[in-house]
Amino acid sequence: MSSRSADEQNALSRERFAPRADSYRTSPLHAAGPDLDTLVAWLAPQPGERALDVATGGGHVALALARAGADVIACDITPEMLAAAGTLLGESGCTASLIIADADALPFEDGSFDIVTCRIAAHHFPDAQAFFAEAARVLKPGGRFGFQDQTLPPEPTSAVLVDTFERVRDPSHHQAFSVAGWATMIERAGFLVEETEVIDKRHDFAEWTARQDCDGSTIERLGALMTDAPDGMRRWLEPEFETVGGTARLVAFRNRHLLVLARKPG
Repeated sequence: MSSRSADEQNALSRERFAPRADSYRTSPLHAAGPDLDTLVAWLAPQPGERALDVATGGGHVALALARAGADVIACDITPEMLAAAGTLLGESGCTASLIIADADALPFEDGSFDIVTCRIAAHHFPDAQAFFAEAARVLKPGGRFGFQDQTLPPEPTSAVLVDTFERVRDPSHHQAFSVAGWATMIERAGFLVEETEVIDKRHDFAEWTARQDCDGSTIERLGALMTDAPDGMRRWLEPEFETVGGTARLVAFRNRHLLVLARKPG
């Protein structure tokens, strides 16, 4: 976990994602997949429901909710990300209100929404527990919360190494948690967890590093971390190598994501 202050962490996230917003808007791993389909199916958004997509990124969840007829607000701390989300929605003939907002200080009244979502973003938040509390606060009683993020292996050493691997590629990665860790924080915020599923996300290493504009030394360090990885880390990430000139080169790996559907009591 990083020792940065919340302001420093948010500033670093804006710095990293502002020039890369369009690459996340067009990223196939973010734009579609059974994970997104499952999350939206669980939420079952209805026409006219109010929905909030927190840390919307490229806007893919916001778009799915808008297509279902929900009245969507998409928020993010990075203006360029909101612009990318607006482009995605506009290209698809959908609309949403776009608002700059911190995940742990949402500028909405209590009980404002039927649905709150957050997909593949909370590992950047300086205080994920505060975000979950805010998500519960702004939901109506009985409202649904849809969540997705990276998970870590249960073994402490492997968990630290997997989180380090992510942070080398993207220094704004703050902290991911195990399945139990994420679920515990969601329940502490007062939610009732109704559905969970762990899914695999396979990454092409070259594409994954290019999305964050990794330089040669960073790519080399990432490859070395995976080459030297202990068994627990290898089992979790399942790296795939190819041999070039007698040297093993990392070409792909997976990470695991937790999907959660939770409900605010009421």
